[in-house]
Amino acid sequence: MRRSKSSDVSFTLTELAAQIGGTVEGDGQVMIRSAAPIETAEPDQISFVANEKYTRFIETTKAGALILAPAVVCDRLPVIRHANPYYAFALVLDLLYPDDVRSVQGTHKSAVVDPNAEIDSSAAIGPLCHISAGAIIGRGSRLLSSVSVGENVQIGKDCLLYPGVKIMKDCRIGDRVILHAGVVIGSDGFGFAESDKGLKKIKQVGWVEIADDVEIGANTTVDRGAIGPTRIGKGTKIDNLVQIAHNVEIGAHCIIVSQVGISGSTKIGNGVILAGQVGLVGHIEIGDGVRVGAKSGVHKSLPPGKTVFGYPAREIMESKRIEAALPRLPDLLKRVRKIEKKLGDDSAD
Repeated sequence: MRRSKSSDVSFTLTELAAQIGGTVEGDGQVMIRSAAPIETAEPDQISFVANEKYTRFIETTKAGALILAPAVVCDRLPVIRHANPYYAFALVLDLLYPDDVRSVQGTHKSAVVDPNAEIDSSAAIGPLCHISAGAIIGRGSRLLSSVSVGENVQIGKDCLLYPGVKIMKDCRIGDRVILHAGVVIGSDGFGFAESDKGLKKIKQVGWVEIADDVEIGANTTVDRGAIGPTRIGKGTKIDNLVQIAHNVEIGAHCIIVSQVGISGSTKIGNGVILAGQVGLVGHIEIGDGVRVGAKSGVHKSLPPGKTVFGYPAREIMESKRIEAALPRLPDLLKRVRKIEKKLGDDSAD
């Protein structure tokens, strides 16, 4: 059975607990070299339980140690107790699998860098990258390979751009931003004016602004504004295959899951969650803390704190009642037809 990739580092359980703010129960000298799912973990690996359905594996796992919430019972293995096991496991992964900063160093000989670009001496430009005139790349940022950076683009400190990322002219990227393979920032928004001669393209003269600590998944596209910026707020996390249209504004610390489509000029508040395949029409406002269930279609503005679901999206309990009623419709229609027939026969008498 294939093991989870092992790093070159190892920790005792006590050392890990100290780093993540947890408390050890049992043998704190157990040596941990990597992490694995609880079902397949081995004696030098650590795992966790954050979902109740996985507690059944506690009695059978071969893991060397587990990360558990304070109330979860475990008498057979060393444990790190933590109020938030999932978050604690994320911290442990950072310790066991440090970033490989050796992967890119300096500017690769195959990179094409305009002499009017400004690249910090600590930044790294990988093979086949193209850096245009006026671009600025900040301290410690890494462009792995085949990354295209347009004219006057600004990239902040400690960013990580995976292969095939394309950032078009005039866009601005904050600090510690991660852009996964195939991300396109600043492509033209979809704007056309109808006329008797057909469709006239509306020139897209805006840009994109991405704040600090944003992460954007593979093959996601963020269009430049038609006029002015498209904005993504601090700490927002965006999954693969998301489409964000021109002049959209997304607040801080939002979660946007795969295959979401956000139409132009929509404004999204802070802490919003859009589940997979959600679609939003243009020119609406989504308040802070709104949650939208998977495959929902949002056709109007939503006040802060709402949880909605369905197509069209409705308050979630109303949508659940509608969903529960739908399977009964065929029988209900039969009953209605019988009643109508009986009423018709009675009226004939």
